[in-house]
Amino acid sequence: QLQASGGGSVQPGSSLTLSCVASEITLDYYTLGWFRQAPGKERKGVSCIGLTDDITNYADSVKGRFTISRDNAKNTVYLEMHSLKPEDTAVYYCAAGSTWCAQPDDWYPSRWGQGTLVTVSS
Repeated sequence: QLQASGGGSVQPGSSLTLSCVASEITLDYYTLGWFRQAPGKERKGVSCIGLTDDITNYADSVKGRFTISRDNAKNTVYLEMHSLKPEDTAVYYCAAGSTWCAQPDDWYPSRWGQGTLVTVSS
């Protein structure tokens, strides 16, 4: 129901934009977010966005570099990533839920997409 794409292998300092399109559900009424899981580590919240674009939250590690946005007309949520670092290497997952997200790592969505791999390496 949630299909993420846009991952790839890039060099440090590069940019990538991840997309997550929903099918069978309408995202208008969901809080949306992105998580990531680095190799050998637990999954962590990266960013989340409320029902409108002006309500966004980010993990400290990505503030100022990542931007989350949503396009309800396209039933899609995006994660724009700049100044990528090797420590951003992870599988990125999109998610949707009906609860408020104050902190990405303290949010428990009900729907998950499959992951898309981002590798940052020189």
